Amino acid sequence: MTTAIETHHPLSAADRTQEVQILAALEQHRNTFQGSIPEWYDALLEQTPIAAGMITEPVNTDTVNGWWVKPETASSQRALVFIHGGGYALGSARAYRGFASQIAARTGIATFVPDYPLTPNHPFPAAPQAISQIPTWLAAQGITRYALIGDSAGAGLALGLLQNPAVCAEVSSAVVFSPYLDLAFTGDSFNNPETYDPIFRPEVLTQLAATYLNGNDPTTPLASPLYGVPEVLPPLAIQVGTDELLLDDATRYAAAAAARGGEVRLDIYEGMHHVFQGDIALGAARHALDAAAAFITRHWR
Repeated sequence: MTTAIETHHPLSAADRTQEVQILAALEQHRNTFQGSIPEWYDALLEQTPIAAGMITEPVNTDTVNGWWVKPETASSQRALVFIHGGGYALGSARAYRGFASQIAARTGIATFVPDYPLTPNHPFPAAPQAISQIPTWLAAQGITRYALIGDSAGAGLALGLLQNPAVCAEVSSAVVFSPYLDLAFTGDSFNNPETYDPIFRPEVLTQLAATYLNGNDPTTPLASPLYGVPEVLPPLAIQVGTDELLLDDATRYAAAAAARGGEVRLDIYEGMHHVFQGDIALGAARHALDAAAAFITRHWR
């Protein structure tokens, strides 16, 4: 049995002020945006800038679609796969290029951001089935070792993919931000009325889950990876903020993975909101991205 390495990061005075400003800007964006909800979400994500020196290339094949985000000197022999969040209902690879580029720039590794089918037109298991095509597609390009990254629902897809032992054998490490892993919503942080979450209300998450599940059991491991933690996992880093209804999704998965003997690093950032890593004006976000990149680099094999 291994104990997860758990680190709590205090909220700096600068980030306390910056967080208030970011949340106010988010509320203004939500209230004034002229367009559909998917367009609003993509516009929000596109506020994370594409790092300098990146080459972006679209991918459109019969089985896999998305975007490459590549440092100019990246090796063609290894890759990162960044699976985007959005509650299985929102988000696109194009909108996530900036976020993904922040990891690509820090690691020097080409990063692929896949698109996958979204609800309501494509409920479970369409998304994990689409993501399951990626390892074969990478192998056809000579890439058989890669690292996985995911935020929120994308973290759920990444950890769901790792339920396949053959994939686990190929993945050097996995990093997940604010993972969305329990669609039965049994965590204390979710059910405690005193939990402060500036991004989500509980009913938003439960409605997203109901639409995605489309009548399936919420404890199905592929939909809720908390109920299917593999006996063997690659080195895993989990980052989460204290101001999250989903805080306990992260802490419980970390404990379960560590109990199976895996190497687990759990970083909890005080006063941070859901997937704060995309707001690079925050010192905590830059620290978290640096830590994620260092973890991936350290475990590359």
